[in-house]
Amino acid sequence: MSGLARILLDRGMTVTGSDAKDSRIIFSLTSAGAKVAIGHARENLELSGQLPTVVVTSFAAIPQDNPELVGAREAGIPVIRRSDLLAELMVGYQQVLLAGTHGKTSTTSMTVVAMQAAGLDPSFAIGGQLSKSGTNAHHGTGNAFVAEADESDASLLRYEPTVAVVTNIEPDHLDFFKTREAYFQVFDDFADRISDTGTLVVCLDDDHAAALGERTLKRGIRVLGYGTTAAAKQHPEIPVGVEITDRVSTEFGSTVTMRIEERDLTVDLHIPGAHMALNAAAALLAGRLVGGDVDKLAEGLGEFTGVRRRFEHRGTITSGEFEGVRVFDDYAHHPTEVEAVLRAAQQKVAAERSGKVIVAFQPHLYSRTIEFADEFAEALSLADQVIVLDIYGAREQPVDGVTGEIISGKVTKPVQFVPDFDKVAAAVRSVAGPGDLILTMGAGSVTHAASEILLELA
Repeated sequence: MSGLARILLDRGMTVTGSDAKDSRIIFSLTSAGAKVAIGHARENLELSGQLPTVVVTSFAAIPQDNPELVGAREAGIPVIRRSDLLAELMVGYQQVLLAGTHGKTSTTSMTVVAMQAAGLDPSFAIGGQLSKSGTNAHHGTGNAFVAEADESDASLLRYEPTVAVVTNIEPDHLDFFKTREAYFQVFDDFADRISDTGTLVVCLDDDHAAALGERTLKRGIRVLGYGTTAAAKQHPEIPVGVEITDRVSTEFGSTVTMRIEERDLTVDLHIPGAHMALNAAAALLAGRLVGGDVDKLAEGLGEFTGVRRRFEHRGTITSGEFEGVRVFDDYAHHPTEVEAVLRAAQQKVAAERSGKVIVAFQPHLYSRTIEFADEFAEALSLADQVIVLDIYGAREQPVDGVTGEIISGKVTKPVQFVPDFDKVAAAVRSVAGPGDLILTMGAGSVTHAASEILLELA
């Protein structure tokens, strides 16, 4: 929401709104000219001195009895979703939409940074803040608009992409879709919305994304794939746009060799993991499809420093009993994401010849915890020490008998269930040692534990 507000302000619009509490984001918006109230009230509709022409909301996050929504409906003011507004903002642009169950924010961010390095100055709206620039949106001077396409509530069907990237497809958000088949179908429907001259870009290393590419080809839509050499051989019917021919883990991330347009490029990524190499390949191909110079795009990928809450380095202990301990924070909240991040962490400590990997994981949503308890436990068991917090319910009400313990009880590595948030840092200290890599992980409040852990170990 804040990103779209920034773009509207840059376009000269009057923007008002409200939030439950003050924050740095609110300060940056008010500094840019927005009028923002703290707390939700009907009178906030007239912060500008008159009623707004439209009210924008995130239906998943804001209850329908919110006094501002009630007031808007009674006053006859249209209430639209965030995705509706984003679709309007992208009209007239080459729309580069990044979709998939996992990796949307990282891949979108990489695409933006690569295109900026190529001088394209795209407009963009992403779900996280770029570490380098500290922003999540921008009104650019170029003719491309880069954004995430969120499938969680089928809102990605509002867009008309020029380039549609699908990183992977794995059943999720079944509280909305109800069935796996309905979840898969939304990606086919998304592909059908690609413009007549547009392209679907799919990850060949993901079987479901590759299958989407194969079905889409049969419907006469242009499809290009990206991925490793082995994956490209498994899906010969899909033309390969970018092929990863080699990847070597390094202390800082990985060195990746990619083949595009019969040329080999080597990119030193500052973020670890095979999944990030695939995301970089997607970004390179997406940038190329809207006219970016290959060498400059690759240069931009080499300068990418990450996204906040995506393997974000929060601090290092430089002396004392826990010297060399590094604390990272990550948004991973699905088993596949947890597995990818922990594999990257293990590769990092192996390359550095440092300590063990410790994860403090907070499950997100009761429904997701029930659905994937076994898968979460298996993924978390890739760490050397596991601490499981209680569930962050977000929009869901508690479910009797469902706690984080249904995950911790299945983990095969040394594990603690710590339902008291205030005791997480002490639990980490009890198993930490010099040179360890500690990850706070989840989509909820666990991000705040990272600073507490650093204080506990200092």
